[in-house]
Amino acid sequence: MNVRHFLTLNDLSRDELHKLIQRAIELKTQQKAGTIFEPLKNKVLGMVFEKSSTRTRVSFETGMVQFGGQAIFLSPRDTQLGRGEPIEDSARVLSRMVDIIMIRTFEHEKIQRFAEYSRVPVINALTNEYHPCQLLADMQTYFEHRGDISGKRVVWIGDGNNMCHSYINAAKQFGFQLQIASPEGYLPDAQILAASEGYAALSPSPRAAVQDADLIVTDVWASMGQEEEQAAREQAFADYQVNPELMALAKPDALFMHCLPAHRGEEVAAAVIDGTQSVVWDEAENRLHSQKALLEFLIG
Repeated sequence: MNVRHFLTLNDLSRDELHKLIQRAIELKTQQKAGTIFEPLKNKVLGMVFEKSSTRTRVSFETGMVQFGGQAIFLSPRDTQLGRGEPIEDSARVLSRMVDIIMIRTFEHEKIQRFAEYSRVPVINALTNEYHPCQLLADMQTYFEHRGDISGKRVVWIGDGNNMCHSYINAAKQFGFQLQIASPEGYLPDAQILAASEGYAALSPSPRAAVQDADLIVTDVWASMGQEEEQAAREQAFADYQVNPELMALAKPDALFMHCLPAHRGEEVAAAVIDGTQSVVWDEAENRLHSQKALLEFLIG
């Protein structure tokens, strides 16, 4: 049997992604209504964390419980991945014991190698290069609030990081136009940008990018593992804060998203993230529902 993995948004077709978002919305409605639905009863999700997380762990673990299954949390202290065991061997062993595996790690190449030797689906719960699960939640949130995102103007402001790369993939897969405002030295990967086939482009400044925007998205200036760069990044990103003045240049009904955790007063002003255009709490909750749809798609 051909095993499907979810390492980037490009692992699913446009049609599959749209159906997955609609299914996430259906599952959310079911859960809110108190409907018991357990398609993954007796199934086990192995959760391998080499990077810590709040939302990723809680959403995946809760999703498996709600689906009637179980989740096993494996920290760096609980596995041999960080102790010299070849990734190929870990993949061979773990995939004989659990039904699906999610990994949150550093190098994207590591999860690619793991998936190559796994007998069961592997989900990318974040690498240095991509964060596709967050994009499922973001797309679900936009669809819920504004309908189809196809043809809309989406703006990424800040570091050209894993979230930015996944937004580049999403632009092509969901058919929206992405404007990216990042300072020199912090631009997204040129090859990933080039593969977007005209759906994503660099903008000269945040102010130019947000003109007539339907959605504005940002992330922290210094991600996990970049703490020693905090001072340099604060200087480089000083003009890249999403504040009320910047939001005023977008469409009046533009939405604001942030994958969290957020640093108010740095990449986003408190007045924006706590304001009426912010949908970050729906966005955070939708990690649960969109990942349930993904789990069902891959093994249900």
